Amino acid sequence: MATGAAAKSQVVVHPEAVTAAQQQAVLDYWTPERTAALTTPSSGNQPKEGPDGAPWAGAGALSRTVGRLFFTNHGEDESCTATVVNSANRSTVVTAGHCVNSPDLLGDNDEWLSNEMFVPGYHDGLAPYGRFVARAGVADATWLLNDEQSALKYNSYDQAFLALNTNAAGRRVQDAVGAAQRIGFDRPGNALVHEFGYPREASGDPTRAGLPEYTGARLAHCVGQTREYPGTEDHPQPRGEWGAPCVMGGGSSGGPRIADFDPSSGIGAVVGDNTLGAFFDSSGQVCDHGDPACTRHLVGPQFTSAITKPLYKAAERS
Repeated sequence: MATGAAAKSQVVVHPEAVTAAQQQAVLDYWTPERTAALTTPSSGNQPKEGPDGAPWAGAGALSRTVGRLFFTNHGEDESCTATVVNSANRSTVVTAGHCVNSPDLLGDNDEWLSNEMFVPGYHDGLAPYGRFVARAGVADATWLLNDEQSALKYNSYDQAFLALNTNAAGRRVQDAVGAAQRIGFDRPGNALVHEFGYPREASGDPTRAGLPEYTGARLAHCVGQTREYPGTEDHPQPRGEWGAPCVMGGGSSGGPRIADFDPSSGIGAVVGDNTLGAFFDSSGQVCDHGDPACTRHLVGPQFTSAITKPLYKAAERS
């Protein structure tokens, strides 16, 4: 099967909460208690910031366009990150494929995730722009076959879109937040990027565990030069898996990798999404994540015209 830039997209659009009753059922499901249960307890650790992970405190539209994505995965409540991208329907967000469709832990029983709800600008349990229930999920047909074992075959397709219903005030998400990120296809992977997410842990850095930006309560941020992750000899990856040094862990999946980011406006081009961790030594060679000389990177597929663009076009038409 083709991988990376040579791969082709086969779009699948899955109806989610379409009727008013279905939408209300999702909103009713996500009680404050349920969302709070997906926030990791705080610790007494002292704040520690760096380019590989820090709370986002910038100005502009960024914190309005990135939000927390809640869903139920094979009976378990979970969360990811998603981003509002400029679209014809003004109701489209991009995230990771495994935040929309996933097999179980054994790689079986593929299913579209349920109770999908996006909260732009989420912080400390608040939804300043409202809550948006997914109307349709859009993923690639190849991703729907993912068995959690064959990264080389499937990880290029770990990207997806959601078309959203309006919020309780009847506003589309792009109108409610007043902004959207651009989306970029076929951009060079080797670049200075900004990555964002709502991680519930600081992967590989216990000194940051339990800080607000690593509990899912607040938006976290990494910035740096990317590396392409080829995987390991036993677990190779497809071409096009890029990412910067970053300790954001679970919950940051689906978050944006943004190039040409303007800190003053908070706008850039989403060129990929966060999907997995990778480790490199100072010479750029892949190394063991248990080695203290290794640096963790947060990587994911680079968006392409072949795979991503057809998904995006289907979502903005939904």
